[in-house]
Amino acid sequence: MLHVDRITELRAACDDARAAGKQVGLVPTMGFLHAGHRSLMRSARVATDFVVVTIFVNPLQFGAGEDLDRYPRDLSGDLEACAAEGVDCVFTPAVAEMYPRRPLTTVHVEGLTADLCGAARPTHFDGVTTVVAKLFSITGPCRAFFGRKDAQQLAVVTRMAADLDLPVEVVGCPIVREPDGIAMSSRNAYLSEPDREAARVLSHALRRAVDAIVNGERDPAHVADLVRAVVATEPRVELEYAEVRDAAELTPMATLDGNVLVALAARVGTTRLIDNAFIQIDGAQVSADMGVADLGIEGGSPCNAR
Repeated sequence: MLHVDRITELRAACDDARAAGKQVGLVPTMGFLHAGHRSLMRSARVATDFVVVTIFVNPLQFGAGEDLDRYPRDLSGDLEACAAEGVDCVFTPAVAEMYPRRPLTTVHVEGLTADLCGAARPTHFDGVTTVVAKLFSITGPCRAFFGRKDAQQLAVVTRMAADLDLPVEVVGCPIVREPDGIAMSSRNAYLSEPDREAARVLSHALRRAVDAIVNGERDPAHVADLVRAVVATEPRVELEYAEVRDAAELTPMATLDGNVLVALAARVGTTRLIDNAFIQIDGAQVSADMGVADLGIEGGSPCNAR
């Protein structure tokens, strides 16, 4: 496995791979890798020939008072995980490598970033799109794999790549859930045992919403109220939002049809968590995606990336 920390090195490695007839697969991360990240690596391994994982805690996407300094890091463990998943190249740049001077150019996706997580974190998505645009530029033509847990991020990055005609196919892969149903996140490490137990209410609330839709509910306001009611039963959880939106455009819906996103954000103790469910509605036919259980080290890829 190649381990590089310079932009020129990553660009050369990707150019060499394409020159050899290989398709590049990119998995951007902020490290502290868990089974959700590893599922993305497996998807990239199945669908492409040269898998690149980037590990970079991007300061641009952290606002004032957020957890940049205490964000969990474990580079040695991350490199072991990448090697175990057959990754070809890991890119671990320093902040000074990615931002040798204060950037005057940033990327903003209008509309899709205005509310949901964008309301509580107004500078977050500009930081995400700016660093992802840089990574796409450095890597060059590729397929890029993102988890659906960050549903708004996935929609924003997909639209950015399309609007800017970037030579990148953005692939969304299912949430990976821990055995108790909690969506995998690096921030789960912050949860105390009581908070961890309380956090289970988030997936329970989404399951209640999915069940209602499967049983014929088409009123988005009623579905959102169901989510709020379930979360309200857990006093340790403070709900930030529960919304039902068009999955691609993130716009409100008058009635549920097509591709639907049920999304929530909440604080459990001092930790902010997000979760969601994707539902596809075609008349009476309904299919729901709440993710997959932890596949374990030997599991296959949950993402049909081809």
